[in-house]
Amino acid sequence: MNLDNDEKWDLIIEPKNKLFDLQLKNVWNYRDLLWLLVKRDFVAFYKQTILGPIWFFIQPLFTMLIYVFIFGNLAGISTDGIPQPLFYLIGITSWTYFSECLTKTASVFRDNVGIFGKVYFPRLIMPLSIVVSNLVRFGIQMLMFILVMVYYYILNNSFLPTFYILYFPLFILLMALQGLGLGMIISALTTKYRDLVLLLTFGIQLLMYSTTIIYPLSSLNGKIKFLISLNPITAIIEGMRLGFLGKGTFDINSLAYSITVTTIILVIGVVIFNKVEKNFVDTI
Repeated sequence: MNLDNDEKWDLIIEPKNKLFDLQLKNVWNYRDLLWLLVKRDFVAFYKQTILGPIWFFIQPLFTMLIYVFIFGNLAGISTDGIPQPLFYLIGITSWTYFSECLTKTASVFRDNVGIFGKVYFPRLIMPLSIVVSNLVRFGIQMLMFILVMVYYYILNNSFLPTFYILYFPLFILLMALQGLGLGMIISALTTKYRDLVLLLTFGIQLLMYSTTIIYPLSSLNGKIKFLISLNPITAIIEGMRLGFLGKGTFDINSLAYSITVTTIILVIGVVIFNKVEKNFVDTI
């Protein structure tokens, strides 16, 4: 059969030869699939629930109330003069976005092996859809936080937002990329070592306590403060509090550190993800 040399194909599927070959053009061409996957996540999760999307509000509110009771009232942990509900709520909302991106991306190969084995599409679409779908949830919860913030501002005017609030889009991007990068690293490892999924569930809880979710960085001293500062999420949480609530230990150096670590994590995650996606169906 003779093929016309001038014939042009809409899609050419060929093996990747470069670790950094992300095929971003193909990802853009499959953007409709991305939105379908985001929609699927919402429908699949809330379709058979009674309260539906109201869970977006219930989960952080109940968690915040528990933190106020245990860490604020019983343990008496300082909140830097910020009203306790606001202090915990912004930390919970931010941490939930990061942890959901991480845990769901970490199991993306295992959860979607049936689709990956049957249909071609840029594999990066799957982890990206996780980040986007969780971003919608994060946005809804942040609206709730802003409503609570306005209420407390009218009630006692005990805090004042600062210009660091302008860094908010950057903070979101850093959280998304950290969760995406770490998730891709772990997802590659879970193709051979499935126990890591169980360890991740436990480890994500420990990681939360090494971040300033339930306490401010200003309440720590010495080596403990230094170790907590090494967590790149710490700078983001502190920056969010400083921007919205006017209290937080944050500066340009901590932001630069978080950006550097995020970049390293993302690069490693992309390299490993691209390497594993070629033959993971044979090993999972």
